[in-house]
Amino acid sequence: MTDSVLLSRDGAIATITFNKPERMNALDRGMWERLGVLMRELSGDESLRCIVLRGAGTKAFAAGADIAEFATERADAKQASGYGEAIHLTMQSVRECPHPTLAMIHGACVGGGLEVAAMCDMRICGESSRFGIPIKKLGLTMAYGELMGLLSLVGPATALEILLEGRVFKADEALAKGLVTRVVPDDEVESESLETAKRIATGAPLVARWHKKFIRKLQYEARLSDDDWTEGFACFDTADYKEGVSAFLAKRDPQFKGV
Repeated sequence: MTDSVLLSRDGAIATITFNKPERMNALDRGMWERLGVLMRELSGDESLRCIVLRGAGTKAFAAGADIAEFATERADAKQASGYGEAIHLTMQSVRECPHPTLAMIHGACVGGGLEVAAMCDMRICGESSRFGIPIKKLGLTMAYGELMGLLSLVGPATALEILLEGRVFKADEALAKGLVTRVVPDDEVESESLETAKRIATGAPLVARWHKKFIRKLQYEARLSDDDWTEGFACFDTADYKEGVSAFLAKRDPQFKGV
């Protein structure tokens, strides 16, 4: 599974690559967990000054979660809760990393891919990149641990627009919504991202870490009860969720009934 998430190092800059290009870097459970392990390890490395996250190839940063494993990994609310805890721990490892983080986005950045990118400090994408969280078509929710990054970037009104409509939209709209930091020509995504990482790396590392800490402390964080957290996975026990996944795999339109 370690081959699905690669780590490389160039001086003070580390790069994590989602390496499943044949599935547009869709994230399976092993990849989520491996990303968390790497982020926690890198967080403790004080010689680092920037971490770049990217997808292999140019078709996708990550095209969401790997739906093919849902039947075995997220079949009901109890099972999905354990899976969700693994995702939450990984999301927090990205969000709480003391080093600056940068998402280098080629192509599709949707669903879980957008959730990861939203946890990074900066996001640079190409003009043909596409964004969205179309999980309404699966009859499933973003749990609290996954919503944090999106909400902190775009606020409640735009977060609801993205989730309720479920559209996949272009890079210029993502920029207008505040989802991305910068849009560049497709063939300049890598060079611009690496140059940005180098500029970050020339700064005083302690200052970068303090700025991240100060901004996190100034952001409002909701206090969630155990019941609140559990409700985040209630969708996995609904008939609509089973219908949504079945329809997706069969490549047909879902017929939701609200049960």
